[in-house]
Amino acid sequence: MIRIGIDVGGTNTDAVVMDGDTVLAGVKAGTTADVMTGVVQALNMVLAASKMKPSSVDVVMIGTTHFTNAVVQRRDLAKTAAVRLGLPATASLPPMVDWPEDLRATIGNHYWMAHGGNEFDGRVISPLDENELLDIADQIKAKGIRSIAITSVFSPVSNEFEKRAGEIFAKALPGAHISLSSDIGRIGLLERENAAIMNACLRDLSAHVIDAFRKAITETGITGRFYLTQNDGTLMDAAYAERFPVLTFASGPTNSMRGAAFLSGVADAIVADIGGTTTDVGSLHKGFPRQATVAVEVGGVRTNFRMPDVFSIGLGGGSHVVETDKGIKVGPTSVGYKIVTEALIFGGSTLTTSDIVVASGRESLGDPSKVAHLDNGMIARTQAKIMDMLEDCVERSRLSPDPLPVIVVGGGSILVDGPIGGLKVIKPNHFAVANAVGAAIAQVSGEVDRVYSLAEIGRDEALNDAKSRAIEAAVAAGALRETVEIVDVEDVPLAYLPGNATRVRVKAVGELHV
Repeated sequence: MIRIGIDVGGTNTDAVVMDGDTVLAGVKAGTTADVMTGVVQALNMVLAASKMKPSSVDVVMIGTTHFTNAVVQRRDLAKTAAVRLGLPATASLPPMVDWPEDLRATIGNHYWMAHGGNEFDGRVISPLDENELLDIADQIKAKGIRSIAITSVFSPVSNEFEKRAGEIFAKALPGAHISLSSDIGRIGLLERENAAIMNACLRDLSAHVIDAFRKAITETGITGRFYLTQNDGTLMDAAYAERFPVLTFASGPTNSMRGAAFLSGVADAIVADIGGTTTDVGSLHKGFPRQATVAVEVGGVRTNFRMPDVFSIGLGGGSHVVETDKGIKVGPTSVGYKIVTEALIFGGSTLTTSDIVVASGRESLGDPSKVAHLDNGMIARTQAKIMDMLEDCVERSRLSPDPLPVIVVGGGSILVDGPIGGLKVIKPNHFAVANAVGAAIAQVSGEVDRVYSLAEIGRDEALNDAKSRAIEAAVAAGALRETVEIVDVEDVPLAYLPGNATRVRVKAVGELHV
């Protein structure tokens, strides 16, 4: 199977062509302001480099930061109606109570609370009131809102109320985008609700972006299928991604970590992905990124959907280098994709980390004569500062004193010279385009996160039920059934709940069904 993997970053758009497990070619194209031009350019470059005909490509996988950036930068977000089902419970903390004021204002700060919801064991808090929801639908219509996020208390246990409410709103408001929290988040009302609201406010943008990706692929003559990568290192088809854009959050670092594991052949390690603007550091466990176990903030909002446990700092190949009274300052500002015009070695006027590496003689980029004037002492101090920053990140990502290797990938990994904090450094072949490789090798996953009452069902029965549901979810998402395997099982007793309750989270992964 011929696959193309693409990762759209803030500085570069990387692309690789793979035939099975073999990387035929990998290229970097500058990310453009409109993004799509850069994608077309990268596709054309990698097809030429691999001498592959567009008609031979079976699948294109794309990882993108579009939707994360939209939330962080408060742009292109739709006005959204948040509807919570749970009255008379949960009234003390309204939807979006913990959101930054500017983000809440951007999407309109529209919310309603209605009856419904369940206890942890599935008992009904209050019955659903259809007339109440129809009245809310009239108010939403009057405000001209087209995106609705529906959250019901304990919907991971029973999502019937959310589904019924979604049907009522879909009938009353034809064409509205409806996001159900049970499709996106996990246990934890506010965080799950936040994830659903974020997803709803991105639905208009997702339709636009994914259509543009389709056009970019078609423009190059490729007729194969098109997928986007999720933040757990697996795939979702374009139609699914259009419904759940929020699942692409943090897919970039995840792709890099999966690519690092694949290229190095090492399944347990620390990965440092050094790009043009940032460095993302996280841990690999059995070839997949370790998942965050606590709520993750995106754009200042707490969410609890699956996210890799990644620590990021403003260090990259385009980071500004400034000498101050307190010593060398590296980053967090970066010239980004403008490095080819603004860095000293390319005729610009901004001193960057790439200039320092070239001045030290370790790399040959641009015009080395442009940095020949740099002081050797300053070069050494900057290199020491860079290694100190990386060592701090790696230490924060270690869970044990075991000497795990550090796999260094990304175009900015030219900054690394020697071990980091005494740990062995691995730079695999094609390290500069590991993120695109991660996208190209992505599998298909299914995940279940439910609360079971062990007073009603045995532990083994609960685990088997969750595993079966996860496998079916993976097959429904496009995995080949005979290749699906359980890769993660988490069983957490909930001592604060009666009825011997336990929370079970299971993840299943399989190969893409061609």
